[in-house]
This record gives sequence, structure tokens and C-alpha cells, in this order.
Amino acid sequence: MNCLRSSEQILMDEMVPSPESLATKDHTSSVHSSRAGEAGQKPDTGNIEEAESSLRESGCLNYEEARALLGRYEYQKGNIEAALHVFEGIDIASVIPKLKLALAERVQTQKRRSRSFSTPPLSINAASLLLEAVFLKAKSLQALQRYKEAAQSCTVLLDILESSLPAGLPETFATDCKLQDTLNKAVELLPELCKLADAPREAIMSYRRALLHQWNLDIQTTAKIQKEFAIFLLYSGGESCPPNLQSQMDGSFVPRNNIEEAILLLMILLKKISLQRIEWDPSILDHLSYALSISGGLKVLASKVEELLPRTIDRQEMYLILALCYYGGEDNFTALNLLRKLLSSTEDLTCVPGLLLASKVCAESPDCAREGIIYAHRAIESLQERCSQLLGVANCVLGLSLSAHSRTILTDSERVKIHSDALKSFESAGKLTKMSDTNVIYHLCLENAEQRKLDVAVHYVNWFLKLEGGSTLKGSMLLARVLSAQKRFLDAETVINVALEQSGKWDHGELLRTKAKLQIAQGQVKNAIETYTQILAILQVQRKSFRLGEDLKEFGDHCRTLELETWLDLASIYIKLSQWRDAEKCLSKTEAISSYSACRLYTAGLLNQSKGLYKAALGDYSNALAVNPSHVPSLVSSAVVLRKIGKQSPAIIRSLLTEALRLDRMNASAWYNLGLLYKEGGLGSAAEAADCFEAAIILEETEPVEPFR
Repeated sequence: MNCLRSSEQILMDEMVPSPESLATKDHTSSVHSSRAGEAGQKPDTGNIEEAESSLRESGCLNYEEARALLGRYEYQKGNIEAALHVFEGIDIASVIPKLKLALAERVQTQKRRSRSFSTPPLSINAASLLLEAVFLKAKSLQALQRYKEAAQSCTVLLDILESSLPAGLPETFATDCKLQDTLNKAVELLPELCKLADAPREAIMSYRRALLHQWNLDIQTTAKIQKEFAIFLLYSGGESCPPNLQSQMDGSFVPRNNIEEAILLLMILLKKISLQRIEWDPSILDHLSYALSISGGLKVLASKVEELLPRTIDRQEMYLILALCYYGGEDNFTALNLLRKLLSSTEDLTCVPGLLLASKVCAESPDCAREGIIYAHRAIESLQERCSQLLGVANCVLGLSLSAHSRTILTDSERVKIHSDALKSFESAGKLTKMSDTNVIYHLCLENAEQRKLDVAVHYVNWFLKLEGGSTLKGSMLLARVLSAQKRFLDAETVINVALEQSGKWDHGELLRTKAKLQIAQGQVKNAIETYTQILAILQVQRKSFRLGEDLKEFGDHCRTLELETWLDLASIYIKLSQWRDAEKCLSKTEAISSYSACRLYTAGLLNQSKGLYKAALGDYSNALAVNPSHVPSLVSSAVVLRKIGKQSPAIIRSLLTEALRLDRMNASAWYNLGLLYKEGGLGSAAEAADCFEAAIILEETEPVEPFR
């Protein structure tokens, strides 16, 4: 006792409680050596008090307890190898039954609220001391990078506590000893050790064990484990088997994969934050944003952000996150309204990310393009003499807004000026980003292609492909379209064939459709029909391979759209060949896919028009325009049929054609028919008719097999 009460140092070589307690004699030399230079360091008085308490109950320290106490002392001094040597001398296998009995007996005693007449083999303090020794042994092994052995030691500790205390550690234990603290640390440590030992499956099992067993952990410890587990599930790179939650009630949600399990954990953490049980941690929202964005749950993320209490998250950040969520969920209207509120006079006027996003959203709606130009200019003004890369992005979104705005302008002079400004903005963006931003290069190519600067467009699309590291679906499609506009159909088909070889089977649909149109342009109608048949075969295999649920909704919509377009393309081929029965069969296939599609109604009109049923054709075109008033082919075809019928005034026909040209200035058919109207109807001069015919010829000579966008 005098030895243990010493406030200067523990002289373990002077402890003589019994021959059995001389367990440290094989390590005396290491103790003496470790005391060199440590004479002034005091041991933890809390350890000594526990030892005293143990001695009062049992009378002396036995062999294992003495080693546990000495090992802890060496560990606290930083003598890791010496501590491990001491801990390895403890025969934990022989002590486990005593530990389990002592813990179980203590629980029963506390339940009866009276002292048991039977004497446990170990006091609770002695049990706590030995269990801490097992934990410190794991920590020592971890420090020595023996991670697998450390995980085994930690597992032994948790196995003892789990089997002895199936209902968890009683709260009263915390007032008597350090057992709860040791348990908290062990539960946190085991998954980390498994990760360090390169055992991801065991790490996931240990995380689940930590969260599902009744450990009576405090809420902060549980939250920390949940966050670390979610991060591991998201970024570990492996896919684990889903949890077997037999204890859950019927109908409860059970995660099917890593992403769903991580999302569940992160949502639980956000709920705790909303209930103010844990402090706000921005990284939780960052990880949840990533998880939901890759799984298509952006609107769910928006609802979770909206549930956060005021002042939990910065107001500006909240608006930006919500706007991104709704924009990603294809709700541009809500996203733009949120951004308008953020960028209003009462909010931050210089929020560059908000300005850039608002300009990008506006660029996707020609009616809002003028507003997008204003936002882009504000962003450029805020970024002067700042980040050149971000300034390049601002110039790019300005170009997008200008290009969209140009499509709403009627006068040629103003439209040419806006087109020129858009191209200058993209070129400025390219210089500021040092021609390394693929998005900027792609839009440079698009803008030049639409202005029929085809050689420049080819240069940019080749540069885009180089930056992308070879053939990409997006780049190959654009290159093939530009080459087709140059009437280099063989070169364009070669590009598509290379892309087909380098892409996966599920990506072949769009490529094959472009190939079929290239074959039609070369007069290879039979080959084109065979190519379309390949597309339908791929789509049939995809339907059998996937059950399109909510998680595959976007993929399913894409497949249905491609199938509809394929049948309509085939119907158009048969209409041109006057094979009307085959065309009708193709149209009947599309009715089940989308009976109210503007494209389907337009193709039905073409069939009736080819049969000479002009009134029926006009009805089909009118129905198509009722579904989509901006459907340019229906506007042009309506004008053609009305001109052939000859019962409508030329002014109505002209209004249809001018509306078509307002929506698509590069439509050669609209210019040609407007020229015919001017020539025959007396609404315009011969010079105007000649200008229309000239525009039609130029556009037809540079028309791609598919629109550039």
C-alpha cells in the first residue's frame, strides 16, 4: 500500500504481496531502464486509486492484475514495446470466465438492489482493469502497425462484454469504474483497425455491430461511428452485402447496397441535428449531397435541407444547395425562383456561384435568356482581377445565354450581332481557361457549327476529343454531325464505327441511329433499315435485362424515347418509298410508347400527306402543334399543306413559316417554302424570294443529318 500511494514513482520491484504477484520480475530490467530520465514524472493518481480500491476488496493484486497495472503504466509513459511485453504475459483465456462471471454477477446484484451473498471471482474494479489491459494491448499493437493482431485483441474485449452484458452496460457502472469509457473506445477502434488491416468486409461488420448491439453508447459516440461508417460505405470502393436486420419490424426499410445504407445513416444524423441532439456538422450535408446526387435523389436532399432549423446552415449556402437540387431534378422554374431570391436586393448581390448557376438555368430557356445575360455580366464584374478560371466559366455561361437569346430575335442584323457576341464570349472563356476546359471547347464547337463555320468546328471538336483522351460518345456524335454537314458521310460513318467499337453495348443505340441517318444520306436505304433493326434488338435485350424501377427511371425514359424515334424513322423511310402499310405498322408500334407525341402525330401527318389526304394531314399537324406549339416540322408542313389546298390566305401561311424561322433560323425547308410563297402569292418581292431561295440552298448544302444540339 505504501508503494502504491507513493506520489513520486511506482517501484514495482519492491512490491511483495505474494509469490504469485511477482509477475513482473521477468520485466524488471525494462522497468528500470524506462525510469531513466523519468524520475520527475508522476503516474496517474486515478490508476493508483483504482488499485487501492481493488486491494481493499481483494486484499492484494494477483498475477494478471499486477501485469495489467504495470502495462498501463508503461503505455502511459510511451514505452509501447515494453507495455506490449507486459500485456502479452496475461493469460486472457484463463481470465475470460472470471470476467464474464464477475460482470454478470454485478448486473444481477444491481437488479436486486442488494448485495449478493456469493463472492464474485473478481471485483468490478479488477475486471475493469483487466479489460482495459486488453484494450491497451490492441492500442499498442496498432502503434506497432500489427493491425490484424490489434483487431483480434479488440474483438476479444467486445466478445466478453457482449456475451456478459447482452442488454448493455448499466449506467451505474460509469460511476464505479472506467469500463464504459473503455467500451466506447473499443467500439470506435475496431472498425479502424479492420480498415488498416485491409479487411473491408470485417470493417463493415464491426461498424454494424457497433451500431446494432446494445452498448449504451452516448449519443456523440454513436453519431461519430455513424458518420465514419457512412464515409467508408461511400468511398471504400467495394460493395458489401446488405445488412440482415432480423430485429426490424415487417415493412421497415432495409438498405439494398452501400449507397442506400450510407444515405440512411446520414439522414439519421441530419435528424439528430434537427432535434438538436448533436451539433451541426457541415460535412454530413456534403456527404449526403454526394450520395443522393449519384443515386438520383436530389429532391429528397432538398426536402432534408428544408427541414434544417434556421441558422443551422448559412442562408446563402441553403439557397444554393436547394437551387442545385431542383435544377438537377429538372425543376428549372423552382431553381430559378430560389436564385432570384438569393440575388435580390435584400440578399447577397455578389454571390458568384449563384450568378453563374442562374445564368446557366436562364440559358436553357430562351424566354429567360436576356435575364441570364444580366446575371453573367454581374458575375464577370465581381470576378475582375480574381480567379481567371472562374472568370472563364462566367464568360462561358454568358455565351450560352447570348446564344439562347439570339434564337428569339427576328431581325437579322441584331441576331448576327448577338451571335458574334456569343462567339466572342466563348473564345474569351477558352483563353482564360487555357483551352483546357472541355465544356468550353464543346460549346465553341457547337457555336461555330451552328454558324456554319464548319472547318473551325472540326478543329474544336478534335481538340475536345484530345482533351477527353480519345473517343467519347458526346464528342464522336458531334464530330460525325459536323462531318455530315460538310457532306463527308464516309468519314462521319467511320467515326461512328470507331465509337461503336470503343463503347459499351448499351451505348450503341444513339450511335447506330446516327449511322442509319448517314446511310440514308448516302442512298443506302436497305442498310439503314438493317441498322434500325439492330437498335430495336438492343432495346429488346435491355428490357429483358433490367426491371426498370424508380432507380432506373431516367434510363427507362431514355430507352422509350429512343425506341419511339427508331420506329418513327422507319415509318419515314417507308413513307418515302410509298410502302404505306409498312409505315402504318411502324406507327402502330409507337402508339403504345407515346400516343400523344408531337413527333408521332407529325409522322402520321406525313403519311396522310403522301397519300394525298391533305385535310387529315392538316389535322395531324394541328394536333402535333397542340401538344408542342414549338414543333418546327409541323409548322412548316402545315404551311405546305395549306399552300397546296389553296383555301387559306397567304398571310396565314407566311405567319406559320416566319414562326418556324423564329424558332429555327437554319431550317432550309422553311426558307424554301417561304420563297415559293413570295414568288406565287405576291406578299413579297422577287428579290425577297431570291434571298429565301439562296438561304435555303446554302443551308441545305451545310445541313447535318441530325441537329448539332
